[in-house]
Amino acid sequence: QYSPDNVAGADGEIDPTEITFPGCSCLTSSCVVHVCSCLCHGENYRSLCLRPTDKEEEYARPVFECNAMCRCGESCQNRVVQRGLQFRLEVFKTEKKGWGLRTLEFIAKGRFVCEYAGEVLGFNEACRRIQAQTSKDSNYIIAVREHLHSGGIMETFVDPTYIGNVGRFLNHSCEPNLFMVPVRVDSMVPKLALFAATDISAGEELSYDYSGRFHNLPKTSREQKCLEEENRLRKPCYCGSRTCASFLPWDSSLFSTP
Repeated sequence: QYSPDNVAGADGEIDPTEITFPGCSCLTSSCVVHVCSCLCHGENYRSLCLRPTDKEEEYARPVFECNAMCRCGESCQNRVVQRGLQFRLEVFKTEKKGWGLRTLEFIAKGRFVCEYAGEVLGFNEACRRIQAQTSKDSNYIIAVREHLHSGGIMETFVDPTYIGNVGRFLNHSCEPNLFMVPVRVDSMVPKLALFAATDISAGEELSYDYSGRFHNLPKTSREQKCLEEENRLRKPCYCGSRTCASFLPWDSSLFSTP
């Protein structure tokens, strides 16, 4: 079933459509930094492009868009991901990777491309589903972990297996042209937004790093050793990049007992 937005999962623990954020009181058509409460962490976009992280910043800035309760207009520059698809994309059959997704037009670096949408699950339901899979099943469940300033970790599990959008057709690449950013609009449940990491030509296949390492910290030696031990459980990677790791990313945490 196609859905452009996240929906509540079968466990019903999280409702991604619930509006819990207060809106800004800006009466202008477009909000500005230091005035808009939604931009307290700084400017998010410039000419529809995600503003790059400053070199001196150690961590990525949180992205909060103006929401349904805000008084600014629909044309506000801080409303990008919520507008949905703006480019013509095509699902196509690849040679080795099953279905894939490509763009039919040029996409500039920093532009929002699409969301990875599906059922938002709780941890227990995500574990149940992934442990029920066989080696022949395709796994679409993504686990996104955000490290908070307090030292805590916020987890989001999205499964587009049964309900989702075009994002489910994106293949992994060890040298991707997209990167994922959690973007919050109406609540703390993020939209998993994919932005162009570089200029992308028409006809080019779209991909991102399933591990989330792209634009993030490199693997530690301990993590590398664990991956090597788990290679027997992993599926081969056919991205064809120069730095291909030979296997698709693997996260064993969802196989632990809830």
